[in-house]
Amino acid sequence: MTAVTADPAGAIAEPTPALRRKAVFASAIGTTIEWYDFLLYGTAAALVFNKVFFPSADPLTGAMLAFSTYAVGFMARPFGGVIFGHFGDRIGRRQLLILTLMVMGATTFAIGLLPTFDQVGIAAPIMLIGLRLIQGFGLGGEWGAAILMATEYSEPAKRGLWGGLMQAGGGLGNVLATAILAIMAAVQTPHDFLAWGWRVPFLVSAILIGIGWWVRLSLAESPVFEAAVRKAEDGAHKAPVIQAIRARPTQVLLGGGLKLGENVSFYLMTTFGITYLTNVLGMTRSQTLNSILAGSICAALSMPLWSALSDRIGRKPVYAFGAAGVGLWAFAFYPLLSTREPMLITGALVAGLIMHSAMNGPQGAMIAELFPTRIRYSGASLAYQVTPIIGGSWAPVISLAIFKATKSTGPISIYLAATCAVSFICALLVKETKGLSWAEIDAEA
Repeated sequence: MTAVTADPAGAIAEPTPALRRKAVFASAIGTTIEWYDFLLYGTAAALVFNKVFFPSADPLTGAMLAFSTYAVGFMARPFGGVIFGHFGDRIGRRQLLILTLMVMGATTFAIGLLPTFDQVGIAAPIMLIGLRLIQGFGLGGEWGAAILMATEYSEPAKRGLWGGLMQAGGGLGNVLATAILAIMAAVQTPHDFLAWGWRVPFLVSAILIGIGWWVRLSLAESPVFEAAVRKAEDGAHKAPVIQAIRARPTQVLLGGGLKLGENVSFYLMTTFGITYLTNVLGMTRSQTLNSILAGSICAALSMPLWSALSDRIGRKPVYAFGAAGVGLWAFAFYPLLSTREPMLITGALVAGLIMHSAMNGPQGAMIAELFPTRIRYSGASLAYQVTPIIGGSWAPVISLAIFKATKSTGPISIYLAATCAVSFICALLVKETKGLSWAEIDAEA
C-alpha cells in the first residue's frame, strides 16, 4: 500500500502529483464498475425484467412492476450512506471504498444467476428485490468514499476537475452497461437474448470487480482525513450523521435539492426513455440502445470539461446552467423521441445528457465542499443519497403511470422541468466554494 508520509510534528505531508492521479484513478475506476452494476439493472429493467420476472402483465404494467424493483435499490441507498458514512468519518475512507465495491460486485453477479418466473414462480422477483436492496445499500456508501478520496487528495484549484473525473466514472459505467447490452441484443435473436443473453453483462461484472479491488487496495488513506483525526479531540463526532444534521441542516437540504433535478432528469431521459422508445413507439432494442450509448459517451466526455469550467468560473453558474438547460430541453426531448427518427432520437439524447453533465460533473466537489472533514462523508452521503428516494427511484414509475393515464408526454416534461427548477434555485442559494482549501472550509464549521 502506498503511504502518505508525515513530518516529525505529525502533520500530513502534501500528496505528490502521482498520488493525486492514483487517488482519482482508483476512485473513478471503482465508481465506473459500481455504476455499471447499478445502471445495468435499470437498463435490464426497461428491456428484460418485465418479461423475465413479470411475464403475466401487459407490457407497460410489467415495466412498472420491473421499475418498482428498480426503485427498491434507491430506497436502500440512504441506509448505506448513513452506515458507511458513520464508519467512514470514524475510521477512514479507504476501507469503505474497498468494502462497498465487493458488496456491489457480489450482488450484481448473483442477479445474473437468478432463476426466472417461469422456473420458480413468485420466488424469482422476491430474490431479485432482495439482491437489489443489497446492491443499493452498497452504492449508498460507495459514492461518499469515492468522491472524498478524489477531492480530498486534490489541490483546491483543481478539485472540481478531479471530482468531475470521478463522476465521469459513473458516466463511463453507463456506457459500458449500455454497450454490452447493445452488443448482446445485436448478435442474438430476441428469444436467446431473453433466455440467457441478458445474464452475460451481470456475470461479466466479476472480472471488472477484480480489477477495481486490485486498484483500490493499493491506495493510502485520505491525507485530509488523517490530518483531521490528529487534530480532533478524543471522542469528537461519535455520531457524525447526527452531527451533520445538527451542524449543517441547510447544507444537507441544499445538497439534496441540487441532486433532485440531476437525478430525476437522468432516469427520465435514459431508463424511462428506453421503455417509451421500445414499448410505446416500437423502436428496436438495438436502435434504442445505440442512441442511449451515443448520449452516454458524450455525457462521460463532457463531464470533466464542465467540472474544469467550475474551477474557473465557479460551481454555481455551471450547475445553474445545467439545471436550466435540461429543464427547458424537457419540452423538446419527448417530441423528438416521438418522431421515431433515429438521428433525431440520438440528437435529443446527446443534447440532453451533455446538459445534464453540467450538473453531474461539478456535483461531487460541490456537495463535498458543503461539509467539514470530520462529518463530510456522512453529510455528503445524506445530501446525495436521500433525494433519490423521491427522485430517480420512482421517476420511471411515476412517468409510466402518467403516460398510461394521459397518453401524453407533456405532463412528464412538466414533471422533469419542475425538479430541475428546484435544482436551479438551490444552485443560486448555495455558497460558492470553488478554490477554497479544506482548511478554510473546516474553519467555517
